Amino acid sequence: MGFATAKRLRQEGHEIFGLDIKAPDKELTAIHFVQTDLTDAASVSRAYDAIRSKTQSIDAIIHMAGIYDLNSFVEMQEEDFRRDFEVNLFAAFRVNKTFLPLLKKGGRILITTSELAPLSPLPFTGIYGVTKTALESYAVSLRRELQLLDIGVIILRPGAVDTGLLNVSTGRLEDFCENTSLYTYNANRFRSIVDRVESRKIPPERIAALSSKALHAKHPKKIYKINRNPLLLLMNLAPSRLVDNVLKWILIK
Repeated sequence: MGFATAKRLRQEGHEIFGLDIKAPDKELTAIHFVQTDLTDAASVSRAYDAIRSKTQSIDAIIHMAGIYDLNSFVEMQEEDFRRDFEVNLFAAFRVNKTFLPLLKKGGRILITTSELAPLSPLPFTGIYGVTKTALESYAVSLRRELQLLDIGVIILRPGAVDTGLLNVSTGRLEDFCENTSLYTYNANRFRSIVDRVESRKIPPERIAALSSKALHAKHPKKIYKINRNPLLLLMNLAPSRLVDNVLKWILIK
């Protein structure tokens, strides 16, 4: 999503600085890439210095980094739990705090959460849901603070997108199904549900188009939503006890 968005904005005439732990395999024509570990404050600080040496100000900060983990809370390693928070939440906090001095008055911060962020948590996607819900709460609070400084914060809330993140999540789900000692049957049942949800994925170029729209709108929405799953939305409207019982029935049937 990040590369597609960077490519589109570059085609629209913007100068782009991209931060990632490794350069993408795709062509980086006219995009300034700065290798950065977003989980490391010193690395982010070095990226700031590198960009500060090339420009005196930036118009926007766009957050597309994320990790999609699938596991059970009682079996996952603590280091994985912490890593998910580092990538999905602390990285955004770290980048915004570090780069705020470069952001113009009237500039915007676009934070990508997830369609799961406002919804009732599901089993085995709990760590992803918890981190994205925390990220969305952070984004709302940040918006209410930065509006006082004439800076906007916009939330992008996508459903399944055809990116490498889905491939990684599939691998993690396979690992979970193979290694769990408590949920062997349930995990395989859940995998079939994930496969159906992710079959509705959209190309990253649609995220790029929506991001461009949000960044250029004179009066942008606070939240932009795309490709949300109707069954997840319907489930969120049902009473919690009913949802618990339905999930239990589905996963042990």
